[in-house]
Amino acid sequence: MILKKIIENETYSYIFFGILTTLVNFISYVFFTKAVAMDYKLAASLAWILAVLFAFVTNKLFVFNSKGLNFIAAAKEFASFLFFRILSYFVDILTIIILVEWLGVFDPIAKLIASAVVAVLNYFASKYYIFALK
Repeated sequence: MILKKIIENETYSYIFFGILTTLVNFISYVFFTKAVAMDYKLAASLAWILAVLFAFVTNKLFVFNSKGLNFIAAAKEFASFLFFRILSYFVDILTIIILVEWLGVFDPIAKLIASAVVAVLNYFASKYYIFALK
């Protein structure tokens, strides 16, 4: 019952699926850096790809209830989504680099901070442009 109410409210739904997207991103990042011993920049990039795919599907179907189910409409949404996510990727990676290399922040903490900044930017892009396309 509570989950249904969350999903029916756009803002709560965005936050809920945003948290899940952040978990996909963060868990993937930690897995790649700690379990696979990958460089943190490459790990952040791969984690970003997984999170973007997850976010597109959940934002399209559950958050913004996009009705563009034909191929052309979905392709336009995905192209816009990807464009804004690429911009947010650069915000993400630059924030992490600044926090880790310049300010000495522990890299998982830097990743969480960057994720919060990116989440706010992505909400406005999705709400007012990507899934608002007619």
